[in-house]
Amino acid sequence: MLDKLKKRNVSIPKNVIAFKSIAGLGVEATVEGKHVLVGTTRLMKEKKVDLKPIQEKIDRWLGEGKTLMIMAIDQKAIGLAAAADPIKPNAKKAVQKMQELGLEVAMITGDNQKTAESIARQLGITRIFAEVLPEDKAKYVKKLQLEGKFVAMVGDGVNDAPALAQADIGIAIGAGTDVAIETAHVVLMKSDPLDILRAIVLSKATVRKMKENLFWASIYNILAIPVAAGILYPSFGISLRPEFAALLMSVSSIIVATNAVLLQHVEKKLVNV
Repeated sequence: MLDKLKKRNVSIPKNVIAFKSIAGLGVEATVEGKHVLVGTTRLMKEKKVDLKPIQEKIDRWLGEGKTLMIMAIDQKAIGLAAAADPIKPNAKKAVQKMQELGLEVAMITGDNQKTAESIARQLGITRIFAEVLPEDKAKYVKKLQLEGKFVAMVGDGVNDAPALAQADIGIAIGAGTDVAIETAHVVLMKSDPLDILRAIVLSKATVRKMKENLFWASIYNILAIPVAAGILYPSFGISLRPEFAALLMSVSSIIVATNAVLLQHVEKKLVNV
């Protein structure tokens, strides 16, 4: 950034004092004797900056789902910039599919309330926690847990790490920060929102297969072991030779392995989700 300013012959003030970074809101400093603020609308309101001259443009851009950055000098707004973080192509489909599975999808973001509401409308999300400071994300996850919900948190930034740790299941995006990846329980290799859905569906299918295998193996052994031990011999004269008993014991393992292999059908369906 500094190199680009120099190429454009933009003079960079050197007399900067009392610089302060305000997490999740912006920065402030005294530059050549003037109080300078750069940050969100929330920061401007907290610092009593007059936004009336640019309020119309602020409302319009926030309604379009853009994130704003405002500059103020001596309590007067002098500049306004907007940036839009494009929604990933599969995000809406992923939200819709998760809702069809009976999952409640909520958004936790540091963006302005209007920006968050605009993005949420596009995605079909009805529950929003907006203007959340980085250190407070974990508190909102805990709030959901106190409501009796089993919470899976998806994040990729340094600020998401505490929330990922607090969640029952922390899911990090593979392209995210090292801190988020180290904290999460599950790491997605791609940045495709549909991979979240695939991970949930495959996990549920795996647990279901484990229960099925435990059930069939238990039933089989409950029935087969007494027969192999000779329970039918006194009454019916039926007994199993050792080699046949050993062969039948391996059948339970074959049943379990075959049932587990059927997970491939679930994986094939997930490819086309």
